[in-house]
Amino acid sequence: MRARRRKTLGRIWPNAVALVLTVVFVFPVYWMFSTSFKPASQVLTKTPTFLFSPTFEHYGTATEVELFWTYVRNSLTVTVGAVLLALLVALAAGFAIVRMRFRGRKGLVLAVMMAQMAPWEVMVIVMYLIARDAEMLNSIGTLTLIYFVMVLPFTVWTLRGFIAAVPKELEEAALIDGCGRTQAFFRVIFPLLAPGLMSTSLFGFITAWNEFAMVLVLNKESEAYTLPLWLTQFQTAFGNDWGATMAASSLFAVPVLLLFLFLQRRAVGGLSAGAVKG
Repeated sequence: MRARRRKTLGRIWPNAVALVLTVVFVFPVYWMFSTSFKPASQVLTKTPTFLFSPTFEHYGTATEVELFWTYVRNSLTVTVGAVLLALLVALAAGFAIVRMRFRGRKGLVLAVMMAQMAPWEVMVIVMYLIARDAEMLNSIGTLTLIYFVMVLPFTVWTLRGFIAAVPKELEEAALIDGCGRTQAFFRVIFPLLAPGLMSTSLFGFITAWNEFAMVLVLNKESEAYTLPLWLTQFQTAFGNDWGATMAASSLFAVPVLLLFLFLQRRAVGGLSAGAVKG
């Protein structure tokens, strides 16, 4: 009986802790979404309200901001562009690091790790001076290139692990069957990298989608803004419009949530596998 009780308690405590942590982390997200649907009179009240008649007025305020759809287009352009460029370069770099032996290979791997650990905020001033001297300020292309450089180190490191996990014998068999090295890569290795591609794509998407400092410093014209700057525009003469801010934040979070839910199984497995293999 005692052993059974201990076994039962051993199961209850981890579940209870997990439940508490889930509530702690999920509640702010719930509060953000619920506040976005509250009437303006119930947004700033001393007593929190959990039951209310939902309204979409705050979403109307958020989406009626001038150039809203321009901000959406800019964010999608820089995010998707940066992720695709990073995947393309990282595939080639990861394959070279894993399958080829060349002088400076270990130094290159070390440089990738150091670039991943470096805080990009310290580079804001340098990036601004370079873009200013090159007359590349207020440019979506410049922002895309910067985001590409930001997400590239993690993408290289993760895909390197996945490429190393693919048995070399599969590639050698394809070469024996008459495939060239490029054909062997795309026919044998590339299909097996789906989990890695999804996990790194998710990370790159989140990084570029949420980035604020670079676009704030480099893009001063409203036509070159992205959605993170759109979130700062809900101020009135009486203070912040919190209802519209919560609605905008909810809309801003939806694409990432949907992408994560879509890629959840493969992405979580990909992050763990790519980090330890190779």
